[in-house]
Amino acid sequence: MSVPVPTSDPCADGDQICNAVQDWTGDDTAARVADLLLGKPLAIGGLVLLGLLVRWVLHRIVDRLVEQAEEGALPDRVSKFSRYGRKPPAVAARDIATATRRLQRAKTMGDLLKSVITGILVAIVGTMVLSELGVNIAPIIASAGIIGIALGFGAQSLVKDFLSGIFMIFEDQFGVGDVVDVGEASGTIEAVSLRVTRLRDINGTVWYVPNGEILRVGNMSQNWSRAVIDVNVGYGEDLVRVQRVLREVAHDLWEDDDFKDVIIEEPEITGVEMLAPDSVSLRVLIKTAPMEQWSVARQMRQRIKARFDHECIEIPFAQRVVWHREEKAAGAPSEEETPAS
Repeated sequence: MSVPVPTSDPCADGDQICNAVQDWTGDDTAARVADLLLGKPLAIGGLVLLGLLVRWVLHRIVDRLVEQAEEGALPDRVSKFSRYGRKPPAVAARDIATATRRLQRAKTMGDLLKSVITGILVAIVGTMVLSELGVNIAPIIASAGIIGIALGFGAQSLVKDFLSGIFMIFEDQFGVGDVVDVGEASGTIEAVSLRVTRLRDINGTVWYVPNGEILRVGNMSQNWSRAVIDVNVGYGEDLVRVQRVLREVAHDLWEDDDFKDVIIEEPEITGVEMLAPDSVSLRVLIKTAPMEQWSVARQMRQRIKARFDHECIEIPFAQRVVWHREEKAAGAPSEEETPAS
C-alpha cells in the first residue's frame, strides 16, 4: 500500500490572498502566482502608503512647531522699557535682525527634523519591504547595529558637536552678530553651524570653536545690555556731593537726544562699591540697547571727567610714600625717621 507524500504548503502564514486562492481553486501554482502578483505588491504598497502617511503627519507637527518658533517665545523686553512708548529706530532695527535670525533658526531646525524623520522612516519601511520580499533582514539589522556602535565609538566628538549645535540653535543661545564669551575665546559671532562656531575677537583673530567644546556661553548682546562704570574719587571728597554730581551727569546723558534710542532706563547710582588703598569707588549702572553698552560707557566717562574737573573733584592717581633714612655717625644720638612723600 503506497503512502501519499505530503505536499508543502505554498502559502506562508499570514498570506491571506494566497490562502484564499488556494481554498477557491485548490491549485498551488495559482496560489503562488496570485500571491506574487497581488499579495506582495499590495503589502509593499500598503507599507509605502503607511510610511508616507506617518511622514506627512510628523512633518505637519514639525511645521506647527516651526511656526510657533518663528513667532518667538521670549517677550520683547527692550521695547517695553522704551520711555517714548514706541520702538526707537535703533531698537526697531535690532528687533528686525532678531526676528530674521529667529526665522532662519526655526527653518534650519525644521529642515533638520524633517530630514531626520524622513531618514528614519525610509530605513524602517525599506527594511519591512525587504522582509516582505523574503529577504532575511536579521543580518541587515545586526550590521546596522554594529555600524552604529562603531560610529558611536569612533565619532564621539563629532556626534557631540552636532548634538550641541542642535541645542544651541534650538535654544537661541547666540546668533550671528552677537558678542559672546565662550571661555577660550570671546568676540563677535560670524557664523554658526551644527558642528562649529566661528567668531572674531577684538584683535581681528578668527576663532573656530567646536560646539561640543563650548561648556558655557556669556552673551553680551541678547535682549538688552548694561554699562557698568566704576568711578574713583579721593578719600577727602564729600561722597554725598559726588553722588549728586554723578546723578546729574547721568540724567543729562539720559535726556540727551543723541542717546534716546540707546539708553533704555534712567541710569542708577548704586553708591560706594569699594574702599581701595588710595581711592573710594562708586558705581554707575546704565541699561542700554544690545551692543550699545560700550559706546554709552565711553561717553559717560568723558562727561564725568569734564564735570569733575569743573567741580574740582579729585580723581586720585597712584601715590607712594617714601621713607628717608639718615646715616648715623658712630656715637651720635639717634634721630627719629621722618616720612616724606
